[in-house]
Amino acid sequence: MSCPLIRHDVAPILAPVTTASPAITIPADLLPADGRFGSGPSKVRPAQVQALVESDLLGTSHRQRPVRALVGRVREGLRELFDLPDGYEVVLGNGGSTAFWDVMTACLVERRSAHGAFGEFGSKLAEQVAAAPFLDAPVVTRAAPGSVAVPAHADGVDLYAWPHNETSTGAVAPVRAVPGARDDGALVVIDGTSAAGGVDVDVSEVDVYYFAPQKSFASDAGLWFALASPAAIERAARIEAGAKSSGRWVPSFLSFTTAVTGSRVDQTLNTPGIATLVMLADQVDWLLGQGGLSWAASRTATSSEHLYSWADARDVAQPFVADPAHRSPVVVTIDLAPGLDAALVASVLRANGIVDTEPYRRLGRNQLRVATFPAVEPDDVLALTACLDFVIDAVSA
Repeated sequence: MSCPLIRHDVAPILAPVTTASPAITIPADLLPADGRFGSGPSKVRPAQVQALVESDLLGTSHRQRPVRALVGRVREGLRELFDLPDGYEVVLGNGGSTAFWDVMTACLVERRSAHGAFGEFGSKLAEQVAAAPFLDAPVVTRAAPGSVAVPAHADGVDLYAWPHNETSTGAVAPVRAVPGARDDGALVVIDGTSAAGGVDVDVSEVDVYYFAPQKSFASDAGLWFALASPAAIERAARIEAGAKSSGRWVPSFLSFTTAVTGSRVDQTLNTPGIATLVMLADQVDWLLGQGGLSWAASRTATSSEHLYSWADARDVAQPFVADPAHRSPVVVTIDLAPGLDAALVASVLRANGIVDTEPYRRLGRNQLRVATFPAVEPDDVLALTACLDFVIDAVSA
């Protein structure tokens, strides 16, 4: 089955138009306390910024004990947050999730992979693997934006991959073992970038769950993290050991084995973003202190369900993801009626300090996209819908 997952042939429908927007002022008593609703980079809590102010690690060597202790604190916190099974390791490396796509292509796919592609990021990963000259063509299961696709068991496939949460469309997919995959020695690798830390997950179901820290973890970019099984670590070591004889080139920067070795002593190959680590450590501590992943998942569900209920109740709005089981709890996409310009609504919100509600730039829909990551206060989501009601009534008058 073939379908255009993202419309690459259209220009983004939304551009900043604040100078052309009407002078609509939202009453102060309706405004959220914090108007940041971006899907990445996401809202950073003030306490995380204060942690940076108070840190004496910025500008110090990442090879010395204090920064390595910070990395160890992050790794241990993630291990606790995700309740990692015995033998699983927290691995980190330089670059973001797209850098990990290269790591996976170089070090984890043996011959052939299978992919679920139902949005921008799953589609890009499948395209990237297909371009690798040392791999066979992947099997790609596609679904239209707003739905999900999970690859089924297939002969000759040694790695299955799909996103947990498609940030571009607001669709969430199940994270589970592919029946029969482990019997074949295959790996299951999940992109958890916008879900990790805000959606419940059983990591024991998969071999690698990877993410960057600028979404639910409210940190900055520049690092990837992978929760990796012993099978995944062994696969990478074996592939990399035989790379020369097989004609495969694995640069040091993309070596999963190098990242594993460094992570075990709380280091990365190149200098990491110390500020990213400080903010991440504070966020992980906060999540654990509030009740861990189950608390975070409950909080994001509360916020997102309010938005979906609001959209269901308005004649001029509806959730983009039709199946409630596939609606993301951390990235909410809402279509507006054709006569109501989403770009104008988002522009008015932005002029009033409510920012980053624009849709994904390539999706090409008359839509709002709202992040409900753990750092976003549910009360601010309630305030957002009150502001939406006010703006929609004002622009429709």
